[in-house]
Amino acid sequence: MTSAGGGHQSLWYDTESDTVRIIDQTRLPHELAIASLNSLQDVCVAIESMQVRGAPLIGVTAAYGIYLALREDSSVLESAIQSLAATRPTAINLHWALQRCHNGLASVAPEELAGRALELAQILEKEDIAVCEAIGEQGAAVLQEIWQRKSATQSQLNILTHCNAGALATVDWGTALAVVYKAAAAGIPLHVWVDETRPRNQGASLTCWELGQRGIPHTLVVDNAGGHLMQQGKVDLCLVGSDRTTRRGDVCNKVGTYLKALAANDNGIPFYVALPISTIDFAIEDGHEEIPIEERDAEEVLTLMGKDESGVPQRVAIAPENTAVSNIGFDVTPARLVTALITERSVVPATAEAIAGLLD
Repeated sequence: MTSAGGGHQSLWYDTESDTVRIIDQTRLPHELAIASLNSLQDVCVAIESMQVRGAPLIGVTAAYGIYLALREDSSVLESAIQSLAATRPTAINLHWALQRCHNGLASVAPEELAGRALELAQILEKEDIAVCEAIGEQGAAVLQEIWQRKSATQSQLNILTHCNAGALATVDWGTALAVVYKAAAAGIPLHVWVDETRPRNQGASLTCWELGQRGIPHTLVVDNAGGHLMQQGKVDLCLVGSDRTTRRGDVCNKVGTYLKALAANDNGIPFYVALPISTIDFAIEDGHEEIPIEERDAEEVLTLMGKDESGVPQRVAIAPENTAVSNIGFDVTPARLVTALITERSVVPATAEAIAGLLD
């Protein structure tokens, strides 16, 4: 489905077939494949296997999962919420969306539950698109200010990003990449350094795919190259997304984000986090102590997916058999290393007082 952001929506509801369609992100970049979700189980598998991923998109997908469950049985609201909540522990948007569904359906008559659940999911889908576009506009203003200072001495603005925080991580536009798209549309000459983002290579597979689709100059680098690029003066700012941010500004994101923030701090480079307010967990303060960090399957580390010489996608082993693996999915960047949070309402410092003001 063509999107307002100039690419493809990651998820949409197909009225004719009464199914939820998604871009199967496990098939990218080698194939743009559309999958259909027809049941609660389909949705749980899609979230767990990362056919859909990114905190905002997980939340909207879960809302559609509630609809698909209630379409079959109006008595399963609570159990459906529990099943979906267990799929990914770190991303707060999942729990935020499920709470909205619970609140919105709590007093609805059984015969009206499915219809109301579908309405809620469609509302969340539309909200996500609007929110992400607003994040892009807020962030583009930040990039414009930086470019005005840099333009006299260089030909482009160099951005380092990590993981995929683009349209594929949301319904449309993205968070960090929404800023890039809006800035490019405003005429700022951009170049993006794309971390490969091991182990699933979301940077290489997804971010490079998105940027290529939109014709934005970019260069893929290995995860450990970011610090060197900063030392060489080849990075003007870091721009990432978030899976959960605490009320004092600690940012939980794809593992490796913390290392980029440390390097940016050491080299005096601004480190921005683009996120919807729904990704802020106002119930917790200390990201290190209170955010559950997901550990994923060892196979993600032990194997790689790519095309062989004949163009056929293949999965290959890259480590000795029986190698012990710790596959930690996320890390926490303390608020002191974050220059600012770019939200749909405003750009604010990563402080408790400024974040609390977002609720006013």
